[in-house]
Amino acid sequence: LFFSFYFAMTGVHALHMIVGVGLLAWLLVNALRGRYSAEYFTPVEVSGLYWHFVDVVWIFLFPTLYLVARHV
Repeated sequence: LFFSFYFAMTGVHALHMIVGVGLLAWLLVNALRGRYSAEYFTPVEVSGLYWHFVDVVWIFLFPTLYLVARHV
């Protein structure tokens, strides 16, 4: 049961990372096309919030997986 949870949570986190890298690529393409300005940069802020979300999830997920592993 532990390894099912471990691989599922690691896989979900990896999926979030892949989505984030795709989001960064999309932002780069739009930035090179000049779509962002000092007045319009909302997608850049939202992608930053997304990466902070992924970081916070990993901060809680990593210790949880390894602390639970010590008790199984």
